[in-house]
Amino acid sequence: MTIPDTLAGLVDRLSLEQKVAQLGGIALPGLLAPGPTGVPALDTDRVAELCPHGVGHLSLAWFLGQDADSLRDALARVQRAVREVSPFGIGGLVHFEGINGFLHAAGEQFPTAWAQAATWDPGLAGQASSVTAAHMRDLGVQLLFAPVMDLSRDPRWGRVHETYGEDPELAARFSVAFVQGIQGVPGQDGDSGLLATGKHFLGFGASEGGLNMATTQLGRRTLVDEYAEPFRRAITEAGLSVVMNSYNDIDGVPAAANHWLLTTLLRDELGFTGMTVSDYDSVAMLRTRYRTAATPGEAAAQAVAAGLDVELPHAVNYPDLVAEVTAGRLDEKVIDRAVARVLEAKARTGLIPGFGTPPVRTGRPDRTKAATVRQAIAARGTVLLHNDGTLPLAQDGHRVFVTGPAADELRVHFGAYTSVAAAEMPAAIKAVRMGEVPGVDSAAFASTDIVSTPLPTLQPRFEEMARALHPGASTVWEALRKTGAEAEYVPLGSFTTEGARPLDARTVDAAVSGAEVIVAVVGERTGRVGGNTAGEGRSSVSPSLPGDQEELVELLAATGRPVITVVVSGRPLLLDRVVRASAAVLLAPLLGEEAGSAIASVLFGGTNPSGKLPATFPRHLGQIPAYHGHRHGSGYDHPAGETYAYVDLPDQAPLFAFGHGLSYTAFDVSYAGDAEVGDGTLRAPLRVTNTGTRDGETVVQLYGRDEYASVVRPVRRLLDFRRLALSAGESAELVLRAPLERLAYTLPDGRRGCEAGEVTLMAGLSSDDIRCTTTVTVPAVSGPEGLR
Repeated sequence: MTIPDTLAGLVDRLSLEQKVAQLGGIALPGLLAPGPTGVPALDTDRVAELCPHGVGHLSLAWFLGQDADSLRDALARVQRAVREVSPFGIGGLVHFEGINGFLHAAGEQFPTAWAQAATWDPGLAGQASSVTAAHMRDLGVQLLFAPVMDLSRDPRWGRVHETYGEDPELAARFSVAFVQGIQGVPGQDGDSGLLATGKHFLGFGASEGGLNMATTQLGRRTLVDEYAEPFRRAITEAGLSVVMNSYNDIDGVPAAANHWLLTTLLRDELGFTGMTVSDYDSVAMLRTRYRTAATPGEAAAQAVAAGLDVELPHAVNYPDLVAEVTAGRLDEKVIDRAVARVLEAKARTGLIPGFGTPPVRTGRPDRTKAATVRQAIAARGTVLLHNDGTLPLAQDGHRVFVTGPAADELRVHFGAYTSVAAAEMPAAIKAVRMGEVPGVDSAAFASTDIVSTPLPTLQPRFEEMARALHPGASTVWEALRKTGAEAEYVPLGSFTTEGARPLDARTVDAAVSGAEVIVAVVGERTGRVGGNTAGEGRSSVSPSLPGDQEELVELLAATGRPVITVVVSGRPLLLDRVVRASAAVLLAPLLGEEAGSAIASVLFGGTNPSGKLPATFPRHLGQIPAYHGHRHGSGYDHPAGETYAYVDLPDQAPLFAFGHGLSYTAFDVSYAGDAEVGDGTLRAPLRVTNTGTRDGETVVQLYGRDEYASVVRPVRRLLDFRRLALSAGESAELVLRAPLERLAYTLPDGRRGCEAGEVTLMAGLSSDDIRCTTTVTVPAVSGPEGLR
C-alpha cells in the first residue's frame, strides 16, 4: 500500500473505522493470558482480534516486564503486531507516567514534584526529566504523561505532592524546564522524538472541598490568568505537544466535554496546536459520573466535538463515533481534525513509515547522573521551617534519641506516582484475592475496590517492597546511625489510632529518660492503596498529622528536652501545635530514596538548608484556601488597609508563608540601583549579602503588585527568583527581571494585557520577608487578540 506524501493525504486515505481507531487505545494488560506455567504471558495475536482497524495508543504499559530488558522486548513485540494490523504500518503511541521518574521498577526515581519545587531550581527538574527521557528512548516509549501543571491551593486535596505548588510563576518555570528535558529546547536541540503531556486542563487542584474530581468554583478570569499560566508558558516557551483534560467540571460543564476549555481557551487563546488526550475513563464519566450523556455515542460526540482528540485508556465510547457520523449527528470533519493531530504526534515520534525519524537510542540511562540529580534535589528541597538555635546538632555533642512512626520507615518518603507505590496496587489486589486480608471477602472483591479497601496487615509487606526496590536507601534512623552520632531509637507513636497503644506522659518520659535531644520523625503516608492519608483519591477533611503524632510531639516536649521534629509530607499540614512544642521543625517533602541521608546531613550541619516553601502553610483549618497571591480585599494580607478578619483567630497570617525557608546563616537583600522599565522588561538590580558565619545558599525572590487597576489584582505576584550560593560575609549583585507580560491579566474588554500605572516591586527572602521595595511606572501592554 503506497503511503501518501502528506499527513492530510494520509487522513483522506483512511476509512471512517480506521480514523476512529486512531482516536482510541488498547490496554496492554488485556493482551496477557495464562501461560503454560500459570504465569501471565503476552499474547500479541489478540491485537488483531481486539483492534481490527488499527491502534491509536498503547495504555498501561507499566504492567509489562519486571525489568528494562523484558519491558523493552514486550513493547517491541506489541508494536510489531500493531503495525501489522494498522493501515500503512502505523505504530501505536506508548505512554508512561513519570512526574518524578519513569514509573517502572526499571526507572530512576526522583523526589516528588512538590519537593523539586521546594528547591526553587527549575534546572534540576529539567535534569531529572532528561533522565526520564533517556528511559523513554531506551524502552520504546513516545509519550510521557507529565508534568502536572495544576496549581494547588487547598491542602485537603491528596494530590498536592504531584504539583509544583500554589504559584503560577513557580509552576510555569518548573513546567517549562520539565518539558524541555523531555522534548528538547525549541530552536536549540531539535525534535527529540519524545512528547510531554501537560495536565490537568484545567483547575483540577481547585476542586470544591479538596475532593478529587469535584466541581471547580473559579471564575474565568482566575482560570485564564492564573491556573492556565503554566500551560501558556509551556506552550510558548517549550513547545508543549500534548495536553490532558482534568476530571472536574467547570460551571456545570465537564472538562472532557468543554468546548470553551479545550478549544476556545487552549487553542484559540493559548495557541496550542498539539494533541489532546483524555485522563483515564473521563469520557465514560460523562455518562457514569456527570450524567451529561446517556449513551456511549453521546459521550464520545460531546468529547470529540469539544476538542478532546483521544479516549484513554482504551476505546470504550469512541468506537460509537462511527455510528454518530453515519447517522448524521456528527460531522466527519470533526473526526478528521482529531485524527490529523494524532497522526502528527505519531509522525514526530517516528511511528509512521516515511514520516519523521524514530528517536535514536543512545545507550542506557545514566544512573550516575540520576543519583547526582536526586541528591541535589533532596539537599536543596529540604526546608527548615523553624529553629530556635538548636540546629545544627554537634556531631559528638549530644545524646540523641530518635522516635516517631516515620523514624525507621522507608516507604513513608515516597509519593503516589513512584515505582514504590505502583508496585503496591497489583500486590494488594493479589493479596486480597488470595484471602490474605482479614475482613475482606475475596469472592465479592472487585479490583476497582482496592483504592478504598483498608489494608492494615499489608503495610509491613509494602515496607519490604520499598526496601527491595531501593536497597541502598536508609531510613532517618539508619542514616543518623551511619553518621557516627551517639543516637538511640525508641519506637513511639503511630500513623493511626486504630489498634495503637495509647500514649501517656509517664511512658514517654521513661522512654527518653537518657536523651539530651530528641528527634521526632512524623508525617503521613502517600499513595493509592493501604494506610495512606494522601494521594490520588485520598482527600482529608483536615490535613493534619494522622494518628497520635501531635500528641507524641507535645508529650516529648513536656519532658523538658529539646524536640527537633522532622515532618514527612507532600503537602502543607496544620502544624501549629507541633511548632509550638518543637525547638526546630524540618520539612522533608517526600524526598524518596535520598530522604534519610539528606535529613541526617541537615540535622548535623553537613548541609546548610536552603529549601523554600512552594505553598502556604495555614495556621488554622478555617483559613483554607490560604495562598500568597490572593486578591486585594481577600485573604490574610491587606496592604491597602484594614478589612474583615476571623474574630476567633488572633493571628491572621499563615503559619509559614509561601517562599519561607530558614538557613544556618543569615542573608540580607537590598537594591543595588534604581529599578527600571525598558524594552518591555522590568529590571531590579539587587545586592545580596551573607551576613552570617556559615557558607550557604538562598533564593532571592522578586514580587510585584499593581497599585491600581480596573479589575481587582493580587496583593503580590511572583515575577522572578534566583538561587545563589554565598560564602560567609560574601556579597553578590544580580538583576532580577521579568517581561511586562508577567503582569498581564484579562482586561475588562476581554483582551489580555496590563494597564499603565504604578507597580510596587518587592524583593526579599520569602513572600512575608520583604527586605526592600520600590515603585516603577509601567506602560500599558495589550494587543487586539490578547497576549500569549
